[in-house]
Amino acid sequence: MAELLFFHHAQGLTPGLIDFADTLRDAGHTVHTPDLYEGRTFATLDEGLAYASSVGFSALASRGVAVADSLGPDLVYAGYSLGVMPAQQLAQTRPGAAGALFFESCLPPTEFGSAWPATVPVQIHGMENDEIFAGDGDLKAAQDLVAANPSLATLFVYPGNVHLFADSSLPTYDASAAALLTSRVLAFLTS
Repeated sequence: MAELLFFHHAQGLTPGLIDFADTLRDAGHTVHTPDLYEGRTFATLDEGLAYASSVGFSALASRGVAVADSLGPDLVYAGYSLGVMPAQQLAQTRPGAAGALFFESCLPPTEFGSAWPATVPVQIHGMENDEIFAGDGDLKAAQDLVAANPSLATLFVYPGNVHLFADSSLPTYDASAAALLTSRVLAFLTS
């Protein structure tokens, strides 16, 4: 079974993300869900992004890296939207990464100073017409990552146009897309 370090999105560590982590735990995986917002959650994405901006995106990423320092190697780093920043940084720079899961975000590997590691498998998930994932360049970064690493990287694009579609506690939740995402993640973790 896998051990994951799973970082939340801009609205915080919501009940829907905790439910998702519990689903992975129920399948036998160990899932660490650090709260980079120290207990705060936000009703809207804009409110969450404003808070993240006030704290500083690099400060939040540093909090995530600090959590990893307290855990052993061989982790799967997972991030949901904003949480992809620390997850991707750790997957690319911390020795021993066992894999990566990126939900609704992906950065070019050069953001972290190097190419994608040759031993780290990654899954990337997002909606095809999500203004943030598709419109802000994350989809293109994911496509480029897959093209450069076809044996390690897999991109799953879902029909739809919402962001944070797999968080069951938000109004943007898409049950069928979330169920498919979950089945693909569980298959990844057992492969």
